[in-house]
Amino acid sequence: MSYKLFYAPGSAAMGTRVMLEEIGAPYELLESTIDMDKPRPPEQLALNPNGWVPVLIWDDKAMYECAAITMFLGDRHPEANLAPAVNDPDRGLYLQTLVYFSNSVQNAFQLDYYPDRFADTQNDEASAQRRGIRRLCETWKVIDNQIGTNRWVLGERFSSVDIYLFMLTTWLRPSRGQPKVSEFPNVKRIADAVLSRESVGKVYKEWITGDTYGY
Repeated sequence: MSYKLFYAPGSAAMGTRVMLEEIGAPYELLESTIDMDKPRPPEQLALNPNGWVPVLIWDDKAMYECAAITMFLGDRHPEANLAPAVNDPDRGLYLQTLVYFSNSVQNAFQLDYYPDRFADTQNDEASAQRRGIRRLCETWKVIDNQIGTNRWVLGERFSSVDIYLFMLTTWLRPSRGQPKVSEFPNVKRIADAVLSRESVGKVYKEWITGDTYGY
C-alpha cells in the first residue's frame, strides 16, 4: 500500500509525512509550495482547488485537509497504533482535539499569517493579526490545560494527536509577537518528546532551529 503526497516544507504536509513514516508505508513526495506568489502544480489544483497542501493520493483516490488525512491514515493503518479505535474510550478526545487543532488553533495562525482573508480592507488587516495572536495564546492555553499531567495528549498512549501538536508548535514565531512554546509547559513537554522520535527527526531535521521552533 503506497501513497503520493503533495508536499511543501513548513506546511501541514510535514505532519502527514511524519504519519507515513510512523506507519512505515512507502510514499512519494510531489513538490509544491506555500509561497503565495508561486503557482501550484496543475495536478494538485485538480485535486484541491484551494491550492493547499497536504493532498494525499492512493490507488485512484485523493483527499485533502490535514486533520481528515490524519484520521484517515490512523484508521486505515490500525497496526501503527496512532489512533484509538471507534469503540475506544479515548476516541472522543482524539477526534475533539484534532478538530480543535484544525478549526481553532490553525484558524488563529491564519488570522496572523493571512489577515487579508479576514479583513475587508488593508487597513483592517493589522487588527486581524492582533486578534490572531491573542487567539493563539487562548487556544494553546486550552490545550495546555487539557494535557495537564498526561504523558501524551491522550494520556499514556502516543498518537497522531501528538504529531499534530508538534507540527503546530513549529509554526509559532515569537518574533511576530506570537507566544513561545515555553509559555505552555505541558505542550512543550510533549513537543520535546515528539521531537526525539526517529520519524520526526527525518522529516524535520533541516527545518528545526531555535528560531523556527518558537522557543
